[in-house]
Amino acid sequence: MRSLSRKPGKQRKALFTASSHKRGKGLSAHLSPELREKHGTRSLRVKKGDTVIIMRGEYTGIEGKIMKVDPKSYRVRIEGITREKVDGTTIFVPIHPSKVMIKRLNLDDQWRKDVLERKTTRIYIEKKTKTTRKK
Repeated sequence: MRSLSRKPGKQRKALFTASSHKRGKGLSAHLSPELREKHGTRSLRVKKGDTVIIMRGEYTGIEGKIMKVDPKSYRVRIEGITREKVDGTTIFVPIHPSKVMIKRLNLDDQWRKDVLERKTTRIYIEKKTKTTRKK
């Protein structure tokens, strides 16, 4: 596997020219301890409809539902997190997904259910093989 460059310019270029399937990794957030235990995975890509809590920044501790995911700018818009512009209009504040923690998953999508099932099954199989190897 190729290593990333140390040069900041090349790192930025890789970030801005990344393909959509690679952008998904940049749009992932940590799961809450309860979801982590239940699904056997540490993080997951954020999706519209997920309920998250903000962990860093000015809006720390506020919980809300994701209204929009913007893969181009690697940001999410959260319900209730707004600010007023100079001209008086209200806009949603863009927040990076790494600064939020998923509290409740939106499982309307069958594909996402399948992803979680695969991850849970993989963790179960790994635990099972580790216990059988010790004997």
